[in-house]
Amino acid sequence: MSQPSLYRGNLTAIVLQLLETDGRMYGYEITQKVKDKTNGSLQIKEGALYPILHKLEAENFLTVEVEKVGKRIRKYYKITEAGEKERISQLAALKEYMATMEQLFNPKLSY
Repeated sequence: MSQPSLYRGNLTAIVLQLLETDGRMYGYEITQKVKDKTNGSLQIKEGALYPILHKLEAENFLTVEVEKVGKRIRKYYKITEAGEKERISQLAALKEYMATMEQLFNPKLSY
């Protein structure tokens, strides 16, 4: 995607949706899963991802499980019940936004 600013505002929804559908994951794994699922058109930089993960954890939308993997400590993120409610809210807002954009750019095809 050539316009990272278009998805930056949706990182919370992307992360919550991914953790809901794919289960617990660590940060780098999230970046790779997004890249894979979008055939490389969307790439989340770790510098953008980790502040979102920390914010979601602080808001109790995610829990963190720390595990030692080899010589490394890895943080696994998992969506909470409150996170699931936020995910639904984020997706509803995103659908509303997309419908509005569709009306603006192609009113003949809007529903």
